[in-house]
Amino acid sequence: MEFDFLSRRFAVSPLPVPGSWYALPLRLIVGFGFVQHGHAKLSRGADDFIAILHAIGMPFAEFFGWATIVVEIVGGLLILAGAFIPLAAAPMIVVLLVAIFTVHLPNGFSSIKLMSYDAAGAHFGQPGDETDLLYIAGLLALCIGGAGPLSADGHLKARR
Repeated sequence: MEFDFLSRRFAVSPLPVPGSWYALPLRLIVGFGFVQHGHAKLSRGADDFIAILHAIGMPFAEFFGWATIVVEIVGGLLILAGAFIPLAAAPMIVVLLVAIFTVHLPNGFSSIKLMSYDAAGAHFGQPGDETDLLYIAGLLALCIGGAGPLSADGHLKARR
């Protein structure tokens, strides 16, 4: 009897939690992921990333290199804060689509391609577009469902 109650309550979605709380873990991982990617480009040197853009034939590589870094860091911080989600998401989705069509698409869908394993550890192939598509889905979910609790957007909405 007790198990039946628990299984009905916790085995089927939605869980007994206010629906808007879905947004918090989504904001944390999407926002942190973007900030981390932007920071990695800066810490290795923006010139290295810009050189990669030149190598793949991206026009205006210096402009787009810096624009990508700014979008990743500022957009990621806005997502973490739950601030201006649709406004932040638009350029972030553009960055992801460019990455998909210029780098990841020829590598297929899977982002994890275990090629071999030896004493040095696991060796992976080139990532596909899976992770970029997951980021896009997360951003769209936040745009559709809102930033949720503990967010700047929620605070602004409550003040209106």
